Amino acid sequence: MSGTGVSTTTGTVTTKVPARLDRLPWSRWHWMIVIGLGTVWILDGLEVTVVGSIASRLSEDGSGLSITDAQVTGLAAALYVAGACSGALFFGRLTDLFGRKKLFLITLAVYLGATALTALSFSAWWFFLFRFLTGFGIGGEYAAINSAIDELIPSKYRGRVDLIINGSFWLGAVAGALLSVVALNTELFAPSVGWRLTFALGVVLGLVILLVRRHVPESPRWLFIHGRTREAEDLVADVERRVEAETGRRLPEPERAISITVRRSIGFGEIAKTVFRTYPRRAVLGLSLFVGQAFLYNAITFGFGSVLVTFFDVSSSVTGYYFAVVAFGNFLGPLFLGRLFDTLGRRPMIAGTYILSGVLLFATAWLFGAGRLTAVTMTACWCVVLFFASAGASSAYLTVSEIFPMETRAMSIAFFYAVGTAAGGISGPLIFAGLTSSGVVSDAVLAFSIGAALMVAAGLVAVFYAVAAEGRSLEDIATPLSARAAETDPAR
Repeated sequence: MSGTGVSTTTGTVTTKVPARLDRLPWSRWHWMIVIGLGTVWILDGLEVTVVGSIASRLSEDGSGLSITDAQVTGLAAALYVAGACSGALFFGRLTDLFGRKKLFLITLAVYLGATALTALSFSAWWFFLFRFLTGFGIGGEYAAINSAIDELIPSKYRGRVDLIINGSFWLGAVAGALLSVVALNTELFAPSVGWRLTFALGVVLGLVILLVRRHVPESPRWLFIHGRTREAEDLVADVERRVEAETGRRLPEPERAISITVRRSIGFGEIAKTVFRTYPRRAVLGLSLFVGQAFLYNAITFGFGSVLVTFFDVSSSVTGYYFAVVAFGNFLGPLFLGRLFDTLGRRPMIAGTYILSGVLLFATAWLFGAGRLTAVTMTACWCVVLFFASAGASSAYLTVSEIFPMETRAMSIAFFYAVGTAAGGISGPLIFAGLTSSGVVSDAVLAFSIGAALMVAAGLVAVFYAVAAEGRSLEDIATPLSARAAETDPAR
């Protein structure tokens, strides 16, 4: 096994931790990371889908809430997304300051408490408040978890693993859709009880994930950047021992070392300067990808059930079956296409998935407007569109996580998620709900076309601005600010 390769001189640290992590073969330890961190996306998928599936039931008499269908799919959805944007910014900053592990435990706890209180809603304002706070916790998860995943997973696997983990959102969506079918069955549960049980299940799953997540370590990259070099070295050495025992082979020596100047924190001014002045093209890319996917996905996931009810006379009690099919198609996209982001490359895959999904959505809108679709064929069209869109949307999180310096990683994820999602994710449900609730086909066609145009536009930006990050160390894609400081340190 390799040595630690540590030397410290007047605040400057030289370490091989990044190279040691990147040259690891896939192991049981990596599976523990994937399960411990990735499962929260299942909860997010469950949350979003449940609200879309139960929208019609919540607005019915006897639900226990005085609320309209448009308020559930529009206002409540927008508040959930607004909470996620706020939580991403708030917890993103704390993640860079206090570490990945502390924050991905805290954010999950926030989610659990808010979801439990949502299940106890007795009025519309209570429901709206705790939908916002549920989103607040989930938004914090995005920054903390994407940072940890990309910093712990070897570079040659990073693209596919990140995509599949983000795509696991749709496994939660499948569960939420099927759960809603059972929960909304009035022969089993009273109208005021079934929807509450769907939220209660989210709490149970969250508690299980919390138990697993306690065993996920802090990011060694974050540790050495913040002066806790010995902890980082010991953690990586322990992982190396496990991998060598598992494979029965000695690991090769790491090739490169990196020198950094220990810095406890980076101010907002330096973060903004780094993102927008040092990497302006990457900033445009991140915003474009997030706005496009946020509008499309938040509009569709919150409003798909209402479209089926309004335009195809599908009973609200069975819309979950349709959405489960669409959701499963979404998961298959990152699952089957994820490997190509590491082999064929980031630029062709990001641009290709965005543009192709937008073109297919335009085709779907045309067929819908021409009256050539049924509930079944409409669902089939969405499956095809979202197979590609899902891989593209997941790549947005991967992109902003890996193309900016490590000290700004969580905050960069938080910023681009918050701004892009605020622009597309809040406006999407409101515009989509307003257009589709009218029952006018041309209005719905317009809603679909807006989403398609934004996806195509984002894909065209990726053609010119996407970064060839496949197989490269995070430190090679964007040099850490602390490493730049070490290069100019006169004491070295």
